[in-house]
Amino acid sequence: MKTILVTGGAGYIGSHICVELLQAGYAVVGVGHLCKARPEALNRLQLITGKPLLFHEQDVRDRKALTGVFSRQAITAVIHCAGLKAAAESITFPERYFDNNVGGASVLCEVMVEQGVKTLVFSSSACVYGRVGNEPIAEGAPTRPVQPYGETKLAVEQYLRELCAGDSQWNAISLRYFNPAGAHPSGLLGEDPAGVPGNLAPLITQVAIGGRGHLEVWGNDWPTADGTGVRDYIHVVDLALGHVQALAKLTENPGELIINLGAGRPYSVLEVHAAFEKATGRKIPYRISPRRAGDIAVSFADPALAKRLLGWEAVRDIDDMARDAWRWQQLNPNGYGAVDSPPPRVRLRSN
Repeated sequence: MKTILVTGGAGYIGSHICVELLQAGYAVVGVGHLCKARPEALNRLQLITGKPLLFHEQDVRDRKALTGVFSRQAITAVIHCAGLKAAAESITFPERYFDNNVGGASVLCEVMVEQGVKTLVFSSSACVYGRVGNEPIAEGAPTRPVQPYGETKLAVEQYLRELCAGDSQWNAISLRYFNPAGAHPSGLLGEDPAGVPGNLAPLITQVAIGGRGHLEVWGNDWPTADGTGVRDYIHVVDLALGHVQALAKLTENPGELIINLGAGRPYSVLEVHAAFEKATGRKIPYRISPRRAGDIAVSFADPALAKRLLGWEAVRDIDDMARDAWRWQQLNPNGYGAVDSPPPRVRLRSN
């Protein structure tokens, strides 16, 4: 059985990745400092899979502690999801984003080299493309990030490119996510943001359940059909399955690859809003506000390379995302709740 280290394994995307890895027959070890995640997510993913997971509560920038994780488990490969991810916040605190995202990846890769583990799947972002036209974005499109968050993702991609170019034993795939949404269909795992959500789906469901008065729509004067921003939304389960396929591809020793993970079907903010009104059966009030700094009009993927190289494609649509996100919100109106310490079924280590 291969053992995969997942950094950020208790987070929204990381926890869904852990579920799919465990169900695919991998052993999983998680790492994260739980600053924006809850141990309860670890309990839930084990409840879904019926399989154990060992989690180390630590920051990936802690070189000594991370070395200890590798020394105690025979790690085969790493999926690196840990890092800060709020694009708008990165404009205010760029130094935090470079320290966490670039610094964390650097320490992780250095420890991996020391331990002889040179297989990595990196959680990158479509933010690296920046402002583009109204056409689907392929991997060869120019990379011009418009916020520090995107710049950090691009910097890590470039670092991995150099590692693979300088050492034929290195294999790395950077997966450029478009817009993850939805939740596990069980309703046990979902997006539980701290404070004001940075993503559209949890904002809508929080309004629908009464936690917020209205949805803020940032601009209705974009050059799109209805004036609101257009994005490529991908179900978080489809996204997680893409990582399992990426690991399989890495067994072929491909070197360095960059692959989009997106559905290739764009939706405007108001189209997403309509899908959630349909899923909830409720009227969801919204208010138009001025555009935000760093936003762009249109961004959606050309997912052809993922299908060709990974045998992967998104199969869940916006109605699936809305339905599953609403089920999660209804079953968990306060998210995972105030969990001060994990129940015994989580093997949690603090280094």
